[in-house]
Amino acid sequence: MNIDWVHFTPGSALAGGLIIGAAAAAFILLNGRVAGISGILGGLLRPASGDIGWRLAFLLGLAGAPLAYALVATPPAVTVAADELTLAAAGLLVGLGTRYGAGCTSGHGVCGLSRRSPRSLAATAAFMLAGFATVFAVRHLLT
Repeated sequence: MNIDWVHFTPGSALAGGLIIGAAAAAFILLNGRVAGISGILGGLLRPASGDIGWRLAFLLGLAGAPLAYALVATPPAVTVAADELTLAAAGLLVGLGTRYGAGCTSGHGVCGLSRRSPRSLAATAAFMLAGFATVFAVRHLLT
């Protein structure tokens, strides 16, 4: 394994993790809800009374943050080494896994693990292992 020391940025990674953790903690303390993105988005499909506003605000904040960042700094270059069909299949599989796992990486991995939820530990282990296996298969077995 080689570490790309030029692009190794533990400081910004730590700062980002602290911000995500603080936001998740504030969300559960102030709203009594887990900041799981799939649950927040899914709640817009069958909204309960009084639920639409905060859900839209949360999702608009997620979409608006990179735009706000672009106003003050140059965004990093993004390179996607996959075709559209592969990306569509990956998105569908992630969505399917999110439904079967009753949550996503933000709900289980960030919020659930910090609450010591055994269910979230199992879900996080399952999707991490599936991701590792997929990367190994695509990079080493299929090419």
